[in-house]
Amino acid sequence: MRRLFAYKRIATFRFARPATTSRGTLAEKRVSYLFLAAADEPSIRGVGECSLFPGLSADDRPDFEDRLDELILTLNTSDLPALGDLPNLPNLPNLPNLPALGDLDAWPSIAFAFETALADLKGGGRGILYPSAFTEGRASIPINGLIWMGPKDDMVAQVGRKLEEGYRCLKLKIGALDFEEEYAILAALRASFGEKELELRVDANGSFEPDEAPDILARLAELRLHSIEQPIRAGQRGAMAALCASSPLPIALDEELIGVVGEKAKRRLLDEIRPRYLILKPGLLGGLGSCDEWRRLATERGIGWWATSALETAVGLNAIAQWTFATGNPMRQGLSTGRIFETTIPSPLGLQGEALRFDPSRDWDLSAIDHDN
Repeated sequence: MRRLFAYKRIATFRFARPATTSRGTLAEKRVSYLFLAAADEPSIRGVGECSLFPGLSADDRPDFEDRLDELILTLNTSDLPALGDLPNLPNLPNLPNLPALGDLDAWPSIAFAFETALADLKGGGRGILYPSAFTEGRASIPINGLIWMGPKDDMVAQVGRKLEEGYRCLKLKIGALDFEEEYAILAALRASFGEKELELRVDANGSFEPDEAPDILARLAELRLHSIEQPIRAGQRGAMAALCASSPLPIALDEELIGVVGEKAKRRLLDEIRPRYLILKPGLLGGLGSCDEWRRLATERGIGWWATSALETAVGLNAIAQWTFATGNPMRQGLSTGRIFETTIPSPLGLQGEALRFDPSRDWDLSAIDHDN
């Protein structure tokens, strides 16, 4: 007798402001959600978000929905374990008759949705994957303020609003404007705030060429920035390794991690490039279990890391936040994307200054996504 059943829902969210990076601009995002329910008690269900980032995710392919439908069919035609037999994360999917996450290596956003939907179901469908002081509302997660690319005046205005809201760590997207304009913004910030008052991170999204990057990084280092994410395009390991070895500004790998599957391949990349930091995005890297592996390998090598969302709605952001808190990482995390859409999913998540909080007295409202599309 089947004890679980699966289905999906699709919703489209418009960005409150265009999401611009060096790869282009997004006006809206189409999101698929995987639901897992108890057959004998349909009111108990877990939900996971397929964190598909157009133009970046390894599984941004025309047959994406077909693969998700295949997983749903497999789940609905298998004799799956009862709820009480499901283990906790990170070993949740490793059960007989349950599809293994390894079978979804080429589909990282589906793996993330499947893993987190199972964890949510295991927890009673309350949106609590990792019970902690965070989910009890007794602790918060410090986050950075995200400054989107745009005209200089607009970026300056964004910075002003974030400072007024209490942020003491800002992450600026760079690489779309003239570099001198971007440098001037950063220089003005540093002239007004010392590095102990304001931590500055920049994300180039691979916008610089290997031959120009050393000079750019040297100039940015003069501003006493915290780090730069992905200064050159992913896939140039020799050039990236040379940069990491010589740069006066710490380098964090982001896009470089996408599509790297399995412990052996992850070890090889870290040993070849030797970055200072990793940016862990579970929806792009195959889920929380995969990021746990990246985290362990980085720690073994003295490499720091922090977690970042990838334009998720509240469902995906909730899972990432709870996992991040459970790791005990004290750094400011890149989880400030909760207000990027015009229409949000009401949830216990909320921002208080530069802190992401979980209010257990607030209910989830999935009505925006809980309908056939």
